Amino acid sequence: MTLGDFVRERKYLFWSTKNYDGLSNGAVVEGILNYGNWDDVQTMIKILGIKKTAQIFRRQSTPDKFGRQNYRPEVKNYFQLYFQKYA
Repeated sequence: MTLGDFVRERKYLFWSTKNYDGLSNGAVVEGILNYGNWDDVQTMIKILGIKKTAQIFRRQSTPDKFGRQNYRPEVKNYFQLYFQKYA
């Protein structure tokens, strides 16, 4: 299964686009971690690999120069701990 196929099966999580193959890995990781269920997270990790998923998450969860990042606080906290232990 490709990442595009994975996203296409979960259109309800990516309501802002119809270009599912054009989504970046970062957009997919953010969407799944914020809005997906546990099975979605595990499937995404199987596709991308846990190290790559953790790398994308860590890069995105660090606030940019304007102090923004797009993870909810509870999601950010949980996955910081999860990737610290498993990645």
